[in-house]
Amino acid sequence: MVEALGHVAGLIRAGRLDEAEGELQGLGGEQADSADHLYLRGYLAERRLEWSRCRELYEQALEQDAEHTEALFRLAYVCDRQGDDEVALELYERCTNGSPVHVNALMNMAVLFEDHGRYEEALVCVECILDQYPNHVRARMFRKDFEASLTMYYDEDQERIREKRDAVLDSPISDFELSVRSRNCLKQMNIRTLGDLLATSEQELLAYKNFGETSLNEIKAMLATTGMTLGHRQEETTGDALLSPTTPKAITNGDPAVLQRAVAELELSVRSRKCLQRLGISTVGELAAFTEAELLAIKNFGQTSLVEIKRRLVEMGLGLRGSP
Repeated sequence: MVEALGHVAGLIRAGRLDEAEGELQGLGGEQADSADHLYLRGYLAERRLEWSRCRELYEQALEQDAEHTEALFRLAYVCDRQGDDEVALELYERCTNGSPVHVNALMNMAVLFEDHGRYEEALVCVECILDQYPNHVRARMFRKDFEASLTMYYDEDQERIREKRDAVLDSPISDFELSVRSRNCLKQMNIRTLGDLLATSEQELLAYKNFGETSLNEIKAMLATTGMTLGHRQEETTGDALLSPTTPKAITNGDPAVLQRAVAELELSVRSRKCLQRLGISTVGELAAFTEAELLAIKNFGQTSLVEIKRRLVEMGLGLRGSP
């Protein structure tokens, strides 16, 4: 039975989801309520992006076996992805109670601690990895980033400004009074927050099917009440140019189908994804328009994230601006 369940796990990792589901069904019966079976059903649902379902199944697996390491880690990852940081940290920590150390859990904990400015705790996580795996490349790179963060000058006034700005930019479009037609168009364009909207030009909106002058004027009037306009990011209109680098225009030299792909499709690490979200980078073309130095200037963006992003771009036949 253990071997059969391991085979199913391998099929899921390989993306052969229909085969995995068929074999899981064949292994049902008395095993259907076991922690291993529930975990694999949750893993299958996760790979199909059924986030609510996979979370429910992982929780059921943990009801059967509270220390089921795989279920703990996958549930922690789902909570991490959904922004439920405190629950994610608690679950990741439970993953690290055994031996040998759970490297991925410790790495993800380190990223979350760093996102919350808890650099000393982040450093402890990577040190735990390096105690057992002294040559672990990512842990060594992360340690350099965390040590640098501990010695950085912290400006409380600028941090308050940054937090206020990010809170405004993260406001969901649903918070604003717009017609059903305008809301639906923005949703279909994957414009979810005020920050997404401010990064979009009038021409880009009008180029979208079923988006007309009426919807455009409605949105412009809504933004006017906040002192903002389309095509301008809040950090530019407030004159706070020191908080983050100005976002360059997306590159146009390349395959449009590739350049217009969403950065979410790159399957970046949580840390890299959050950094790009803070800057409002939503497409591959926008990402490729940055230089290495501009990305490294972003808070919490270190060499590890840079290497990861450069590798993903190379896979698509692209590179950062100014790269050889």
